Amino acid sequence: MAIRMPRIIKKSSTTGDVPKGHFAVYVGKSRRRDFVIPISFLSQPLFQDLLSQAEEEFGFDHPMGGVTIPCSEDVFVDLTSHLNRI
Repeated sequence: MAIRMPRIIKKSSTTGDVPKGHFAVYVGKSRRRDFVIPISFLSQPLFQDLLSQAEEEFGFDHPMGGVTIPCSEDVFVDLTSHLNRI
């Protein structure tokens, strides 16, 4: 039996489709990129800390209309890679 690990996906600019069980976030401070991540990340304390930082910086009025996470793309990819291994 294979174990299927969730993964992050760079969202394509040509399609706005988000697979079931995932949600889109914007990552970056000046240049923002779209990522689609598993909803299961919402229950992870590390991801919750990241969302708290986003709330402190942007509040609930997100300028791009979605959740914006104010960290570098490299930090985000490292964190989500770690969450994929949990």
